[in-house]
Amino acid sequence: MLRLPIGPAAIRVEHIGYETVDLELSVPPRDTAFLVVLAPEAVEAEGIVVMSTRADRRIEDEPLRVEVVEREEVEEKLLMTPGDIAMLLNETAGLRVQPTAPSLGGATVRIQGLRGRYTQILSDGLPLHGGQTGALGPLQIPPMDLGQVEVIKGVASALYGSSALGGVVNLISRRPEVEGERELLLNQSTLGGTDAIAWGSDALGERWGYTLLAGAHRQSRADVDEDGWADLPRFQRALLRPRLFWNGTDGSSAFFTVGGMIERRDGGTMPGRLTPAGASFREAIDTERLDGGGVARLLLGDARLLTVRGSGALQRHDHTFGGTTELDRHGTGFVEAALSGTTGAHTWVVGAAVQRDAYDARSLDGFDYTHTVPGVFAQDELSPWPQLTLALSGRVDRHGTYGTFFNPRLSALLRPAEEWTVRASAGTGYFAPTPWTEETEAVGLNRLVPPRDLRAERARSASLDVGRVVGPFELNATVFGSLIDRPVQARLSASEPGRIELFNAEGAVRTRGTELLARYHDRGIHLTATHVFLDSTEPRSDAAGRREVPLTPRHTAGVVGAWEQEGRGRIGVEFYYTGRQSLDENPYRRTSKSHVIVGLLVERRFGPARLFLNAENLLDTRQTRHDPLVLPARSPEGRWLTDVWAPLEGRSFNAGVRWAF
Repeated sequence: MLRLPIGPAAIRVEHIGYETVDLELSVPPRDTAFLVVLAPEAVEAEGIVVMSTRADRRIEDEPLRVEVVEREEVEEKLLMTPGDIAMLLNETAGLRVQPTAPSLGGATVRIQGLRGRYTQILSDGLPLHGGQTGALGPLQIPPMDLGQVEVIKGVASALYGSSALGGVVNLISRRPEVEGERELLLNQSTLGGTDAIAWGSDALGERWGYTLLAGAHRQSRADVDEDGWADLPRFQRALLRPRLFWNGTDGSSAFFTVGGMIERRDGGTMPGRLTPAGASFREAIDTERLDGGGVARLLLGDARLLTVRGSGALQRHDHTFGGTTELDRHGTGFVEAALSGTTGAHTWVVGAAVQRDAYDARSLDGFDYTHTVPGVFAQDELSPWPQLTLALSGRVDRHGTYGTFFNPRLSALLRPAEEWTVRASAGTGYFAPTPWTEETEAVGLNRLVPPRDLRAERARSASLDVGRVVGPFELNATVFGSLIDRPVQARLSASEPGRIELFNAEGAVRTRGTELLARYHDRGIHLTATHVFLDSTEPRSDAAGRREVPLTPRHTAGVVGAWEQEGRGRIGVEFYYTGRQSLDENPYRRTSKSHVIVGLLVERRFGPARLFLNAENLLDTRQTRHDPLVLPARSPEGRWLTDVWAPLEGRSFNAGVRWAF
């Protein structure tokens, strides 16, 4: 019941997922009923709530640009690579999954051209995968458990501290269904990969619910180009992750999770084959991980919310490089408390956090470290008028090794017209160096001189984003830039031949670029086109001057199309172009070839079962069609392989069934 004074009245009717309606009425002197019919909003992003900025706002109201990979797209990538999220991230504009340890299939996630060590991967805002995600991190996370993926690009230290200098990938888990849900996925690929994943959810009374993920994955070793070296490593992996959810009567909520994973991975020379030096070379890694965490959100009155989150993770590795074995243990502990509320036109958050990262190199001396970092943070969002929202955030961290750092970030959202949004953001950040870089991931710490006298890396970034929504069309253009002072680089050691050393370079890594996005969603037809331009340079590590950052293509583009009929199935096709890349210490070429990847996905529903067939890399694009992967001689720092700039596995097919019951 809405009570209005007699006479003229202006009413605006809004609802998430529907178009806004403005009405001008004349209210008569009696009870009157008005029927307002709302048309569904064509833009699917309209109802998305993002959680990575702590404000829990709708995506269109967030001053900081947060890109969301929705559940529908997650499901599509699930059918392509059920065992990991590498493809899901690699096919997101501005993100690139860069192989760093090709013998074992290891890779890191680069955001807008910045190296993978600067990317923080979180699960529901918790560092369940460690404070600094290793090269195998994105390859050990199945997408079946994900509700959506949120990506913050650019320096995010003001939100998440030192590990988020390049950006954040926040994996948001699926929530339990009220009526219960069970899913089983079985998948087989032509390259010898097998996946079996089960996911279930149910209610436990009125206030409790749970989800459960279980997976078993295996991959046979494959030598696609028959050069005697495995292009795909052999692995076996098993994982289990239950989650428990609670919802209070007053809007409070909590969830708790534990997870365990064990994996055995083996690469290097194929059985009976030798390196150019005339010997076999085995590279292998055994991983065991156990983690747990939780998030509680408690309402304090009508306008205050207390959020407490905490987690712990322990990883153990047994890593073999030829005749050398490295044993290590990495532990991460995290706890955070934040109070948020609304006062007038201000929406604010204040909080404190402590994170502890400890690394124990059990088989080597000089590499152990323990980083304990307490910090305090604050954020204030102000809307002086409906067309403008300003957000100012800041964080002070006291790093036990590298000192005290203050990192602010300012963001603004302007709506000059109903269909337009303009976002601007700028901030600073820092990164606390560890022995782990892309170079040491490839050869191990046994080839590294124990780091000494390293300083923290400092960064600045800024971006400007313009978007427009017109009916079923969404258009967006972004200009961005970042600068990292005194970056940590690797070079051959002059005092200890055959080993590498880390040092702070004089100068800065300078990156600038643009992102273009166009989407069309209407009546089961989904089209997305993207283009990313990158110009990234860094100081040379072996001489004076600057160079392009290796393995950073200047141009990448993608076109993805899908037709979906509810309850029956879908057909999707994708084209991805990767431009030329500068290469480092590659005896076969200094610049890579540009290449195109084409894929096709078909899914058909039969009652509770869905059959799918995915054809990946139909053009059989492979790096080894142009040059060998194996070096003619082992490099001075201990590498047998060149950097990977194109796919190694070539054309592949995978098929399976997904059954809901």
